[in-house]
Amino acid sequence: MKSTRAIRFFTILSITIVAISAIATFGLGRITASINRVDAFSGLGNRPGKSSSAVNYLLVGSDTREGLTKAQLKELRVGSVKTAAGKRSDTMLLVHISKKRDKAVLISIPRDTFAHIPSYTDSSGKVHASVYSKINSSFNWGGAPLLIQTIEEMTTLRIDHYVEVNFAGFAQMIDALGGIQVCSKVDINDPKSHLVMSAGVHTLDGIEALKYVRTRDFDGMGDLGRMQRQQQFMSAVLRKATSAGVLLNPIKLVSFLNSALASVTTDEALNKGDLLTLGKQLRNLSAAKVRTLTVPLKFYNYSANGVTSAVLWDPVLAPELWQRLKEDQAIIDEVKPSASPSASPEVVDKFKTRTAEENPCGSLK
Repeated sequence: MKSTRAIRFFTILSITIVAISAIATFGLGRITASINRVDAFSGLGNRPGKSSSAVNYLLVGSDTREGLTKAQLKELRVGSVKTAAGKRSDTMLLVHISKKRDKAVLISIPRDTFAHIPSYTDSSGKVHASVYSKINSSFNWGGAPLLIQTIEEMTTLRIDHYVEVNFAGFAQMIDALGGIQVCSKVDINDPKSHLVMSAGVHTLDGIEALKYVRTRDFDGMGDLGRMQRQQQFMSAVLRKATSAGVLLNPIKLVSFLNSALASVTTDEALNKGDLLTLGKQLRNLSAAKVRTLTVPLKFYNYSANGVTSAVLWDPVLAPELWQRLKEDQAIIDEVKPSASPSASPEVVDKFKTRTAEENPCGSLK
């Protein structure tokens, strides 16, 4: 299969940059949406340093119900804005873009990751001591700043920018693209996400897509299975967003971009100009140079320090992964056979990555 020309990786940032770079020749005059802001780095100190000009984004999918209509809430069966107040991190992704802007790595971070949450002060001024918990607790308790601090301490990587998207924003962007085609090799009937889908190929609208990327209770794999489906789904989004049907249709493209920009919340330093510049830099990045993976894990049902049913990062592979990214090194090794110098190098992929061009369902639009 030919390598799909793409501008990068997974969630909303990938969609936004693809669209912005695609209409760079038209200018930003047609873009009416504004970007929501959050002080994502408020109060953070003793942060990791940087050894290169590579950039790291933290992408968070929030399960807040704000922005969903009553009809959408009813279809999703996720409760009202009042009954499900607040927000939790449904999805966490760390995206590393190389200093030459010719490679990108997207790492899924399980929300049930066993983590040491640093001490923090809540909105009422109460100081909370550090504690062990699952990593998504940091977002629930202290929002973006506490989540960033937790991840930076666990990875030693400096987070440069923060992007958050909620349920409503995700659905709006998928609808702006005209739906996304997926396939499942098995029937899906998940009583919690309320997704019922037969095996085969389906085109999902925004709400159906939201059910699909949230489903986790039909195959016994929990969050790990869900992350695999999310990576496959967003690769399909990447292919659709960079297809001629979108890039060559100014009305659909601008609608999509406005939906993306209006649906995300970013750190205060990230603006349209930054995204435009990054989009231009990444314009020639091929899908084969975009790799997705899950943090290497050691235990899948870990219990310690009062935390149960957590996942524990691999104590050897995970630190190696973070160190490679910190030094902007390749995460795939090519080893030349010593016995035959002319032989093709052997590819060693110890982190079990995938490329954005890989499509387990064949040729889908």
